[in-house]
Amino acid sequence: MIDNRSAPYAATLLRLTLGVAFLAHAGLKIFVFTPAGTAHFFESVGVPGFAAYLDILAEVVGGLALIAGVYTRIVALVLTPILIGAIITVHGHNGFFFNNANGGWEYPAFWIAALIVQALLGDGAYAAGSLRGSGAPGNVVAAR
Repeated sequence: MIDNRSAPYAATLLRLTLGVAFLAHAGLKIFVFTPAGTAHFFESVGVPGFAAYLDILAEVVGGLALIAGVYTRIVALVLTPILIGAIITVHGHNGFFFNNANGGWEYPAFWIAALIVQALLGDGAYAAGSLRGSGAPGNVVAAR
């Protein structure tokens, strides 16, 4: 049974963690690898370079939307293909464990699971989307 008192806060903690993680990941691509370097890496794994800029934009906008709690369910689902792409193009052939050489697919797969859980849970507490009132689409509603 879901605890009606704590479930919204659990969803909020997950939402904030995912949002910060996406911003950190985008920051790595912007400030460490640089957008041009990220585009070059994308090309080296067979993905068009322009997709790197779309990826960075999605991670920044998606991360901010998750933190704010705006369209949480949709944003979580929209960000999922980015990680599926990371598994297919970069991490899948490195084995499961992320501490394998060049990183396995363990971490991106866990991130996908967390995004799907977030999409199922909704906004949680303290979200801009939660201002619609309890029980509105996007909010955590406990099953009985």
